[in-house]
Amino acid sequence: MTIRDRIVELRRVKARDLRANPRNWRKHSEKQRAALRGLLEEIGYAGALLARETDDDALELIDGHLRAETTPDELVPVLVLDVTEKEADMLLATHDPLAAMAETDEEALAALLANLQTDDARVEQLLADLAMEHAGVPLPPIPPPPEIEIPRVFQVIVDCADEDEQRAVYDEMVAAGRKCRVLAL
Repeated sequence: MTIRDRIVELRRVKARDLRANPRNWRKHSEKQRAALRGLLEEIGYAGALLARETDDDALELIDGHLRAETTPDELVPVLVLDVTEKEADMLLATHDPLAAMAETDEEALAALLANLQTDDARVEQLLADLAMEHAGVPLPPIPPPPEIEIPRVFQVIVDCADEDEQRAVYDEMVAAGRKCRVLAL
């Protein structure tokens, strides 16, 4: 079997200069967008977007639409491929589904998740969802929230018959030098 290398070069391109593929069939939920923002903030770019050069010398995305959309002002790594429009369509249709066909080694996933720590709630949710999606994989331990010292406050709540009585009690307490506020529940 002969396998061709279709990668022409790695370029750093301002994300807004990449052309979205009009045949892109993927939609991105707000949950996915949030998780990606969390990972980009925590780690940064760790993979290249895929694009092909069009006849008018534009770079048209094949993979990485959400990353480009999320960071339009950033220089992003782009693998420029030497593929035709039809080959790009084939990659667009199969790139993510092919990766999704991989089976889960639950033991390996559990070990991996057990060693991951993040301070980003969006990434934490992504990891929890991943563990929940794969039965038998325990959730990674969530660190306890930081302790907050809550000062002791002593209060008196007075039930009043109406707003007029409430105003009278309030005025009386303020006149006596008490720190008060009016609440209506």
